[in-house]
Amino acid sequence: MFSPQSFLEYAKYSGIATVALAILTVVALILAWGFKFRLVGITGFMMVMTVGLFGLSLGLSPRSAFPGAVRYAVIYDNSTNQAVIAVPNRQITTAAAEATLKQAASDLYSFGRVGDADGNMHIRMRSILHPQPGVSEPIYLGEAKRNLTSRDGAQLEVVLNEKNLAKLAG
Repeated sequence: MFSPQSFLEYAKYSGIATVALAILTVVALILAWGFKFRLVGITGFMMVMTVGLFGLSLGLSPRSAFPGAVRYAVIYDNSTNQAVIAVPNRQITTAAAEATLKQAASDLYSFGRVGDADGNMHIRMRSILHPQPGVSEPIYLGEAKRNLTSRDGAQLEVVLNEKNLAKLAG
């Protein structure tokens, strides 16, 4: 799999090739070689490739995996400061709920999000309980609040609703 470091390495070599082609193009224009305009096109294409590779080195960020996290579905995301995830309505432990909220906070982070007044993003976790046939009850399980100013997520606060987790388990 490609990493941001490998794209940066490719961008570096592509930049070197672009500069070499630009010098060759200037020489071709000065000496009036017959294929000078082909070199202009090739140099322009290489410039676009170099910028694209550099952009890929900035945009790709590796996903971190949290052990014990269960699969979740994003059911609401306003692309700024709020998201809601849903977990299956089976028995989920406190540790798994905390790991799932941390995983979602890591996965849903992006540079383009704008937090609330404090720069935070809120990710709420819920599940659906079926106490009777034909009756569905949404259950709030917890929330993760992370600061959007740093990628590492060091300022992550997880609050779980122990009462509802016990209700889901029993």
